[in-house]
Amino acid sequence: MSGPEPGDVIAVWFSNGAASAVAAYQTLQRYGNLCDVRIINNPVLEEDEDNLRFGRDVATWLGQPIISHNSPVYPTASAVDVWDKRGAMVFPRGAPCTVHLKKEARQDYERQHKVDWHVLGFTADEAGRHARFVLTERSNVLPILIEAGLTKADCAALLQANGIALPRVYAEGYPNANCIGCVKATSPTYWNLVRRTRPETFDARAEQSRRLGARLVRYRGKRIYLDELPEDAVGRSLKTMTVECGIFCEEKGVFG
Repeated sequence: MSGPEPGDVIAVWFSNGAASAVAAYQTLQRYGNLCDVRIINNPVLEEDEDNLRFGRDVATWLGQPIISHNSPVYPTASAVDVWDKRGAMVFPRGAPCTVHLKKEARQDYERQHKVDWHVLGFTADEAGRHARFVLTERSNVLPILIEAGLTKADCAALLQANGIALPRVYAEGYPNANCIGCVKATSPTYWNLVRRTRPETFDARAEQSRRLGARLVRYRGKRIYLDELPEDAVGRSLKTMTVECGIFCEEKGVFG
């Protein structure tokens, strides 16, 4: 497949993370004078409020607004609402919140607008994820960060060099800027971090997971409810746990 041509529409899917922010910047640098580059965010209510500040800072840096587009089926853009409506928090092939609030929201945008190319925040250390997405989702994806050789760490450093503070959840120890209390995670380390930093979120997830019968955490080889998790329980390091929530849902061992 050949590359973008004059007048093509390039949709950059911004997820309030460092990688997708830099992907938007690199896309504008390469194609901004050639194509119609649109930066689009599919909002999720349960993300940390500082993500909104980060999005505003990124929009100022890029010099263009970030378009917000959510699924018309879920106008609240709330993962909690999705879980209640679906009667579950996770399924064998992934989390329904990502399917409805990210993937279906993206597809709804595509139905309403012409999109010739997609850009996601796949970094140079995620070439495998990019290849799987091209194989299973869309073939017209530009590997902007991969071709630039930029890793996740490179993206964070570039933003900070330009005076943009990363979303505060990174400083709190979270491996990404997803929703706090992400139901795709099963690590005791992750859930006890949520309990320490966002106790109200932990309690809400514990109550809803009990009500819906969702055992979200794996402890000593067994799936248990959050309210059964000892406060001193630890699992693998969060630095090695990859749970991404972009426009598709992919688990990397977290359901193990």
